[in-house]
Amino acid sequence: MKNLLNILFLFFAVQYVSAQEPYLKITVAQDASGDFNTIQEAVNSTRDLGPGEVEIFIKNGVYNEKLVIPTWKHQLNLIGESKDQTIIKGNDYSGKIDSVTGEKLNTFTSYTVLVQGDNIHFKNLTIQNTWCESGQAVALHVEGDRFMAENCNLLGCQDTLYTATAGSRQYYKNCYIEGTTDFIFGQATCIFEECTIKSLANSYVTAAATPANQEFGYVFFDCELIAKDGVDKVYLGRPWRSYAKTVFINSTLGEHIVEKGWDPWTGDKMFPQKEKTTYYGEYQSKGTGASPKTRIAWSHQLTKAEVKKYTVKNIFSGNQNNWNPNK
Repeated sequence: MKNLLNILFLFFAVQYVSAQEPYLKITVAQDASGDFNTIQEAVNSTRDLGPGEVEIFIKNGVYNEKLVIPTWKHQLNLIGESKDQTIIKGNDYSGKIDSVTGEKLNTFTSYTVLVQGDNIHFKNLTIQNTWCESGQAVALHVEGDRFMAENCNLLGCQDTLYTATAGSRQYYKNCYIEGTTDFIFGQATCIFEECTIKSLANSYVTAAATPANQEFGYVFFDCELIAKDGVDKVYLGRPWRSYAKTVFINSTLGEHIVEKGWDPWTGDKMFPQKEKTTYYGEYQSKGTGASPKTRIAWSHQLTKAEVKKYTVKNIFSGNQNNWNPNK
């Protein structure tokens, strides 16, 4: 009996390890030492709606691509050789004429990287949109559910990170994100944990568009907000839509954050009086930019009881299935 139990234990242990391993591993390298020279070729080569995870290892280099991961590609892990030297770069912007279609790009088509598939994981990558002259220029546009970016740089100016679509859940861990105006914006439920967020101009960090029936919008845990030299008037956020939800928890705010903290986005004729339905909150903010007594009247300073619901498990369980990105 003892031998049988040992055999069964070994069998299930092997099955568990096998289940965790990608069924396919691909290498991308510009020097022809890998399976493909471009990231897009590697993504395209994977099986549509494949049976398991695929690891795409990307060697150091500057990849000038407009990368698209479509809805029928899922469970892809894109892992860079090193965060600062594995770079996906573009310079499209709203108003630019698309060289293929001849039509003008807009905010939602200006991306450097577009993620539409579910269960996509980025690690050790820099994603950059170099356009900073005027107008919207998205670096990363995510529509898929259960998206994770870990130890990544997201670089741009206006509208760097578009967290698109209601129902999408996105997790950003130990990332560096920089931009000018509304450079984290969109409808998704997102957690930012231990991220560094740098403002490059006097403007707004977030512009959430949380749907009315969605309990959580943006939640920042243990993040640090910093600014470029000379930048001294930045708001934590302004509501892109009427039910915007953004909360900072145990985060360190630099002196560039204004005393009011938040802006109501007055003058928006399509969505007036957004301050009546927007939810903006903080819990135990630190640093010279933390000023709970001077915050705008309709924002919230969370109590110990109120902050208890803000856990990864609870935030990401509001969809058709639970998701824990840390497993």
